[in-house]
Amino acid sequence: MHVTLKIQRYNPETEEQSLETYSVEMNEEATLLDTLDAVKDQVDGSLSYRKSCRMAVCGSCGMRIDGAAVLACKTPMKPIVESGEVPVISPMGNLPVIKDLVVDMAPFWAKFRAVKPYLEEDENPPVKEWRVQQEELDRVMTEALCIQCGCCVSECNSMESDPDFLGPAALAKAARFVYDVRDRGGKERLELYNGPHGVWDCTRCYFCNQRCPKGVHPRDAIAKVGAAIYQAGMHSDPGARHAKVFVKSTHKTGYLLETNLVPETVGAINAIKDIPFALKLARAGKVPNPLRPHSANKLDEVRKLHKLIEAQEQAAYAEGTAGPRRPPEEAQAKESE
Repeated sequence: MHVTLKIQRYNPETEEQSLETYSVEMNEEATLLDTLDAVKDQVDGSLSYRKSCRMAVCGSCGMRIDGAAVLACKTPMKPIVESGEVPVISPMGNLPVIKDLVVDMAPFWAKFRAVKPYLEEDENPPVKEWRVQQEELDRVMTEALCIQCGCCVSECNSMESDPDFLGPAALAKAARFVYDVRDRGGKERLELYNGPHGVWDCTRCYFCNQRCPKGVHPRDAIAKVGAAIYQAGMHSDPGARHAKVFVKSTHKTGYLLETNLVPETVGAINAIKDIPFALKLARAGKVPNPLRPHSANKLDEVRKLHKLIEAQEQAAYAEGTAGPRRPPEEAQAKESE
């Protein structure tokens, strides 16, 4: 099949960018990486990109095709050719470009180091080998599938607006250790993720879930870390207080109490600063009457749902199938059973 690509080029010596078109003949099983190899071998040997395993394991060949991050070795070209499209191949987003499709991964790895991606032990760890139970492994297995390709980081809206945001890849790795039964990081670990540029900076756009080539679901992992922070009673961050308002409101009325959202999230003093904006909303009919909040017709059903969720959480923690860690003595007792 005849494959045509438009490739975004970048020359670091001149800092010039260009969009160049290349055409090569490929077999029908060819991937994007195969096509790039053919372009480099047959047309332009100066083209730069990364590759290694060619089997979607190493994560080296992350790049964008028509603005969406993919692994080049996992992207078949036949459907694109049959559609008649000429795709644009560009480097991943939110990372500095070194040359052509090669990005600088140093900021990516700095975020990984920042979340302490390793198990923290007690001062006097048990001598006995710690055998992890299957249900305990299942709690972190999804996050453990991450190959650090950077596709999720490439598409992260929060990182685009705030480069200091820890990002979906690092926070997915954080969840891997928060929910590892052997870890002893405790509240100190959660405080790290609860701080500035942590879990609450996520905008919940779910692009990271959409673009992850390994099904890690980084946004879901971020939610798990946020839940652990919330359950630990760490509500100092506005993001945690924002979540708390939702829980309180739905339990009280079955709906979100919009008039409570701002003052309980940012505090009374900061809420006063927003009074001019609130007045504009009121004149536009966008502010409900705080003295007569609307209530769900079947509020008892909503509260039953609250109780059900609480009961499920308590049962999961009692069984050791959810939530962070259990003490070594409990682990050994469970092992002996």
